[in-house]
Amino acid sequence: MENDKAHMEREMPHPHIYVERTLALIKPDAADKEEEIEDIILQAGFTIVQKRKVHLSPEQCSDFYAEQYGKLFFPSLTAFMSSGPTIAMILARDKAIAHWKALIGPPNSAKAKETHPDSLRAIYGTSDLRNAVHGSDCFSAAERDIKFMFPDAIIEPIPVGQSAKDYLGRFVNPTLLAGLTELCKKKPSDPFTWLADWLIDHNPNKPTVEDRMVIEEAD
Repeated sequence: MENDKAHMEREMPHPHIYVERTLALIKPDAADKEEEIEDIILQAGFTIVQKRKVHLSPEQCSDFYAEQYGKLFFPSLTAFMSSGPTIAMILARDKAIAHWKALIGPPNSAKAKETHPDSLRAIYGTSDLRNAVHGSDCFSAAERDIKFMFPDAIIEPIPVGQSAKDYLGRFVNPTLLAGLTELCKKKPSDPFTWLADWLIDHNPNKPTVEDRMVIEEAD
């Protein structure tokens, strides 16, 4: 019996809660194809966790593409990326970074049309610069890119150590303190249930759904 149990534990993979996330950008040259590209994204098995439409300034583009600073194409890149609205999305699925990179294809759209004709850059891009979409190269890049476009986003795996303390101090403690303060004022007969309900109602990370998207400047 014990041998059978040990065999089953070896055969059955441990459950994974963590789902990888990456940043996707629909660049200004393909912003009018937003719905088409989103359909392709969803059909590829991604979940769009968050989305916003932004019109970045040249300075914000410079910050986002800081690793490219000093290269000949950098001025053209920042001018192009600040020329119109960009749709930023957090995508989630198993191995999201690798799957998104495969879906968008090589950076040069002309090359993509030859080697990856079904990729997004082959379909919607027109050049090495105007290549329709952006994808993070690795986990650290995805983490940085997501935080740039979505400063309040939570990125798994959940932080530990000093990062956890910083997160609690910024997002959890202020809300909990406000709830405990109200609890002292109200003095309900069932304080535990009252506080639980209050925290649900005042959760600062509660998702909201809007009927339309508003163009906004990135922070």
